Amino acid sequence: MEISVLFRKLWCVRKQLIVFLTPLVLLPLLFGLPEKEGKCLYVVLLMAVFWCTEALPLAVTAMLPVCLFPTMGILPSKKVCPQYFLDTNFLFLSGLIMASAIEEWGLHRRIALKVLKIVGVKPAWLILGMMLTASFLSMWLSNTATTAMMLPIANAILESLFGDLETLKRNCRSGEDRRRHDPIKRALPPHRQDGAEQGDGRTAEEVREEAQYQMQIWKGFLICIPYAASIGGTATLTGTAPNLILIGQLKSYFPECDVINFGSWFAFALPLMLIFLFLGWLWIAFLYGGLNTRLCIKKQDRRAEAEVKAQAVIEDDYRKLGPVNFAEASIAFFFVLFAVLLFTRDPKFVTGWSVFFPKGYVSDAVTGVIIVSILFFFPSQKPSFSWWFNPQASNSAYVPLLSWKKAQDSVPWNIILLLGGGFAMAKGCEESGLASWIGGHLQPLAEVPAPAAAMLLTAFVACFTEFASNTATIIIFLPVIAELAIAASVNPLYLMIPTTVGSSFAFMLPVSTPPNSIAFASGHLLVKDMVKTGVVMNILGVLCVSLAMNTWGVAMFDLNSYPEWAPPVNVSSTLVHMHIPAAINKR
Repeated sequence: MEISVLFRKLWCVRKQLIVFLTPLVLLPLLFGLPEKEGKCLYVVLLMAVFWCTEALPLAVTAMLPVCLFPTMGILPSKKVCPQYFLDTNFLFLSGLIMASAIEEWGLHRRIALKVLKIVGVKPAWLILGMMLTASFLSMWLSNTATTAMMLPIANAILESLFGDLETLKRNCRSGEDRRRHDPIKRALPPHRQDGAEQGDGRTAEEVREEAQYQMQIWKGFLICIPYAASIGGTATLTGTAPNLILIGQLKSYFPECDVINFGSWFAFALPLMLIFLFLGWLWIAFLYGGLNTRLCIKKQDRRAEAEVKAQAVIEDDYRKLGPVNFAEASIAFFFVLFAVLLFTRDPKFVTGWSVFFPKGYVSDAVTGVIIVSILFFFPSQKPSFSWWFNPQASNSAYVPLLSWKKAQDSVPWNIILLLGGGFAMAKGCEESGLASWIGGHLQPLAEVPAPAAAMLLTAFVACFTEFASNTATIIIFLPVIAELAIAASVNPLYLMIPTTVGSSFAFMLPVSTPPNSIAFASGHLLVKDMVKTGVVMNILGVLCVSLAMNTWGVAMFDLNSYPEWAPPVNVSSTLVHMHIPAAINKR
């Protein structure tokens, strides 16, 4: 058998080989390390390999602690299973149910078209409008759903601006290429082949240059949507799974830590998201030709005519939605109420409404579940008192804003299991002593200045998540980062927050996130386009997170001292404390 054939066959069964071989390769850990720590590390690395390679579905890998922790004597079942439905999972579930209600009544599409009407149709402004809309929707919907909804809108606008894509691609070719692909042009004399291409007096070269400019704009439109969706998800706790993993692991490792909740995270992450979004817009608009004098100077030319057509498409699509109906208005009201109540429960910088209840009784999960529960019985049609006295009126059962069938179909239950698997892994690391064992071996890293360590960790996680799920990535690394912070006598939030945010910065490859894959599947983007754009986006993201942590983050989360809720550090130990700038002094 040829080597190439053998390799192809091995590639076909690669997942099965990983499932069978990885447990065997990791066996030495059970004999070379302290008993309980070695067993826990064995399970953690096994799950890490399965998550990174997707040899098993992510949700199936997440359930491994349920069978492995009890059978290996790491943690009893009664302590493992509750980790799969903590209040953090209920907060995430309430966010997903609210998102399904918004999608059910098309409120997200109305918001998107309204924003595009406001920003105008010049390419750079449209890219900004797309990014603002995608990022806002992604704060509440999944970034995948946001991207899937925005791309058809973008394509419709682009076709009205630039016409048919195939014609555009054909015009992008050089004159020689077009002659080679067009038999009619091949039959023409040479002096006519290079003459005017259209009846508008433009030469072949002018047509080609204009088409190349338009193709660049088209790519900019497509690439900005998944990037903005990934950025927007970082602004709220429910926007992306890694944020909730952070909350869950903080509660597991530091039960007394109540610094971060929906309100305090939103106050910290929203400015960060807006700054990153603005810089990302500048970079994408610069790279793909949207930044030019047309932003400020009005010209009457072919481009202006195309822009008028695009504006008409947006206006027409918005008009087709009709006036806001009762269901849309109701969903908008509950959506705003949902956000306001979560934000004001306990925002930390002011007194929240949670003070009216016993301390610790009402969490963000309680707030979210109360609001979304109303959606299942609130009517989608405006109630009428006269209906009771009108025998001719329809007696059909009223339709609520959301049915359980719709919620059940819309909620990604695999992600909820994935969250639970992360919390179970964190609990196992803590109870088995693996977390402390790892912390003891991280002492050399304590010599690195904390700002540099935070930037390096953020950059590393952002690169790692290009090849693995961001949820799996943060589940794997957060326990290690928490132990590093304790070993270095640094506020754990100073290292854990930036790495959590950085795990959402997957911009360089189509396989990095589902939104990237959706945009790439359109067939108009190349891998090199994503790599070229994504490298700079990653750098900008790391710099923005560093700026946020060392400015308003210090004031909001009291990062200038080692917190009381973290395990006490033995000051007489041989650990070398990390050096943080003057704004971040140890207590």
